Amino acid sequence: TWLAAEWGHPSDNLGAILAVADWISQHPEYGNGKKLTMRDVMGAMIKAHEIQGCIALENSFNKVGLDHVILVKVASTAVVSQMMGLTREQTLNAVSLAWIDGHSLRTYRHYPNAGSRKSWAAGDASSRAVRLVLMARLGEMGYPSALSAKTWGFYDTLFRGNKFKFQRAYGSYVMENVLFKISYPAEFHSQTAVEAAFTLQNAMSAAGKTSDDIKKITIRTHEACIRIIDKPGPLNNPADRDHCIQYMVAVPLIFGRLTARDYEDAIADDPRIDALRAKMVLSEDLGFTADYHDPAKRSIANAMTIECNDGTIFGEEVVEYPVGHARRRAEGIPLLIEKFKINLNRVFAPAQQQKILDLCLDRKALEATEVKDFMELLVKA
Repeated sequence: TWLAAEWGHPSDNLGAILAVADWISQHPEYGNGKKLTMRDVMGAMIKAHEIQGCIALENSFNKVGLDHVILVKVASTAVVSQMMGLTREQTLNAVSLAWIDGHSLRTYRHYPNAGSRKSWAAGDASSRAVRLVLMARLGEMGYPSALSAKTWGFYDTLFRGNKFKFQRAYGSYVMENVLFKISYPAEFHSQTAVEAAFTLQNAMSAAGKTSDDIKKITIRTHEACIRIIDKPGPLNNPADRDHCIQYMVAVPLIFGRLTARDYEDAIADDPRIDALRAKMVLSEDLGFTADYHDPAKRSIANAMTIECNDGTIFGEEVVEYPVGHARRRAEGIPLLIEKFKINLNRVFAPAQQQKILDLCLDRKALEATEVKDFMELLVKA
């Protein structure tokens, strides 16, 4: 996950990169005769992270109603063009086609229309990127002022006349600071709030209190959290619930857990959840918002205080950085590997799990592996 002026998931580009790399690995003539290895895939992913992430640092597409998958389309188009050996002119043509393409609105990520499209929007964008690259490869023309053309360019039509701003050159900043979602199946702006909720739930339990004793919950947070996941009122489906900070805080306070199943109707129908949501008060902390945008900090802070009916106060519990943040890498990487093992176990037999794990943890061997061989390893035996 990448959080900045624009939010998004640079790993979404893997949908285009890995599929194309596998195809080229099997048909080298589509990549100028080169047999691609997983090192090539990693290099392409770094480039895609930097393109998407650096554009996102200073340019908010959400504020004009556009979904962040526009940057998946653009980044994947650029990187796949290079992978397929397009010339500079062909690459420019492809990227210009990406910018003037139809773009997804954020409608499906927000109340009252939050829905399952947010789960496949990036796949749709990455597949479109590959399509545009193939068109440019066959000679489709480009549009030199796709961004800047007066009235009809992207800036005037969709970006309120503003030109893109850039904080830094493409390098390794995004890759080094990208966030890994490790602890909870929850929208990233809520991760530290959920962590605080677990801490306070443990403290309440030790004091012999439950969620029934809660009178009020106060949450200090950052502006992006309020804009994206502050949702009072009815929640219509799991996609709505996993983008509601009140829901994601209520569940651990009531049940002492937060799993993917907790977003389903069977759990959401528990009246205690909405009752507890109604007791929450959110406010923006300007310092948290500033630290969120500070390139040296990139915090995602939340602070929580619980007041009980008898006047007992728990907190304030402040969590600035979630597990998965660059500042908690040492803590996060072992947990990330464990998460990988859990997911391997859900799909593959033990022997195949071990082969995949051994290869992925051996960097030199992984980098030298041809993409087609890696993909064959992922075919369920």
